[in-house]
Amino acid sequence: MQIKTKTKLIEKAIDSLYPRLKACDICPRNCKVNRLNDKQGYCSAGKDLFIYIQFLHRGEEPPISAKRGSGTIFFSGCSLKCAYCQNYKFSHYFKGEKTSEKDLAQQILDLQKKGASNINLVTPTHFLPQILKALLIAFDDGLKIPIVYNTSGYEKKDIIAQLEGIIDVYLTDLKYLDSTLAKKHCNAADYPNFAQDAIKEMHRQTNISFQKDTLKEGLIVRHLILPNHVPESKEVLSWVKQNLPKSLLSIMSQYRPYFKAYTFADINRPLNFNEYRQIKEFTEELNIQGWLQDFTTQEDMAGPYFKPEVEE
Repeated sequence: MQIKTKTKLIEKAIDSLYPRLKACDICPRNCKVNRLNDKQGYCSAGKDLFIYIQFLHRGEEPPISAKRGSGTIFFSGCSLKCAYCQNYKFSHYFKGEKTSEKDLAQQILDLQKKGASNINLVTPTHFLPQILKALLIAFDDGLKIPIVYNTSGYEKKDIIAQLEGIIDVYLTDLKYLDSTLAKKHCNAADYPNFAQDAIKEMHRQTNISFQKDTLKEGLIVRHLILPNHVPESKEVLSWVKQNLPKSLLSIMSQYRPYFKAYTFADINRPLNFNEYRQIKEFTEELNIQGWLQDFTTQEDMAGPYFKPEVEE
């Protein structure tokens, strides 16, 4: 897609989404607070952008990091806030630096200059209108690489629909299909319904397209295997296989009981090898395209340059 076409789509999305911050309903929480007056809702965000860290990430899925690394930007805050979040210091506690849209645009361009394969926006939902403003500046100033929307999956279909032609790669979690588990661990019983509808919309928008070792367009669905919940993981994988034929699956075994996981008996331990083996065999039966993370007892986290701490 030509840059001029993309910038027109961004302008249209900004016009639609930015006013919604006045009674914010950008995510399924529907807090309705006036963020333009710096009121804060569930995500802890007001009117200003906050960024925890940005860097060339070499630990994402192979076609996301590729050879040069993914230009990854971790935003502070989160609309989902899982009890076992490994990044709770900035997702729950909102640690980070206040950043203007102009400065974010410059960070994006700097990552491109460093050789990033793409711009990887991590947990962007609650800052989406501000991010779009930054992207508009960045495209006007020479941004050319793909945009990755890296999300928990807790999204509204109508919001995702407005990103068609703007986002090149969707990198989304699909954590649960069981509303009871979603309520228990994420205080979001409606997560399965919202996530399924939003991810189907992502799937509708994209087709898998590679340029050498880099994914230029498409949908990757991530699923983190939780201890004691192998049947739920099988349900999720089966749903993806049935409903998202154009997608790639990324199955993660890296779970560790961070943050408040110790308060839940079912998830207060790492995954064991027997659970991993069951999912591996099931994945092979389904003939799923994508990746299954190797089983390891080491704490190999998604972000190689920072490591979460267990809350005491």
